Amino acid sequence: MATNHHDTGYKELFSHPEFVQQLIEGFAPAEISGLMDFRTLKNHSGNYITPLFEEKFEDVVWSVDITWKEVPQQVYLYILLEFQSRVDHTMPIRLMHYVACFYDHLLKTRVTTPGGGLPPVFPIVLYNGSQRWTAEQDVYELVQPEPPGFLRVYQPHLRYYLVDEGRYTEEELGLRQTPLSGVFGVENAGHSWEALQQAVDRVVAIIQSDPNKDRTDRIITRWLKRHLTRLGAGIHLNQLDSLVEDRDMLAENLENLVKKERLEGRDEGREEGREEGREEGREEGQHEARKEVARNLINRTEMNDQMIAEISGLAVEDVGALRSGIKH
Repeated sequence: MATNHHDTGYKELFSHPEFVQQLIEGFAPAEISGLMDFRTLKNHSGNYITPLFEEKFEDVVWSVDITWKEVPQQVYLYILLEFQSRVDHTMPIRLMHYVACFYDHLLKTRVTTPGGGLPPVFPIVLYNGSQRWTAEQDVYELVQPEPPGFLRVYQPHLRYYLVDEGRYTEEELGLRQTPLSGVFGVENAGHSWEALQQAVDRVVAIIQSDPNKDRTDRIITRWLKRHLTRLGAGIHLNQLDSLVEDRDMLAENLENLVKKERLEGRDEGREEGREEGREEGREEGQHEARKEVARNLINRTEMNDQMIAEISGLAVEDVGALRSGIKH
């Protein structure tokens, strides 16, 4: 996966522990997040370049302490930022490989030893493509056909947890009043300036009620400037240092984009209407021509309806209706 500003912007977001916590608490199963002591989050991020997948990819790795059956232990959160335009159906294989390489890294750096055991990993794929994610989530599901019972225990198993941003509705995101849910809302606005304007208003309101308002404001402002540049907003962002303090300046720029969008929409609507009218006229003329061919064949030949339909391009039922009309 080629690295782009999109990935890098998210990688910066998830270099801050509060955004990792918001991801897990807001979008992962409660039985997992409920075990975690987020005060112990520790960043271990690094790009693990591997022989199988030579591309540089964006991953974020954190450790967090959990207590399970009264035994404290460490879990690694392996977050893969997946921002390709298409769904990658090889993801289960990629994740299996990445996690194996990550374990190899822990052994080589003597974080652990084979005798000491490997720590549990919670693999997460964060995806923001416009298509809904349809790839399998466990590498075992790619083994087809399913092997006989005695072979199943020998097949690989690794499941990742999917956070598909576009799957969440505005209402669902509204139930999660966190800066990260606001970021997802901005992402889901797509290229609609009007939807984006509303999403930005929401994220500003969230920031204003955040206990660490100044810090959150700086982080989200940097991310949003990158996002707007990527969308090609064409607005001057150099002076935008704070979504809260510079809210009026940003609102004015977005309002101008909304007005432009509405004008272009009306112009496109008029042109589409004219084009649709021309297309409908062409189709109607072609349909009449097909009917005329069918009438001539009915009157002058002994062909059956199926053959006439194939020659004229009409449906068999239409040919039958024409034949009935001619007889009457």
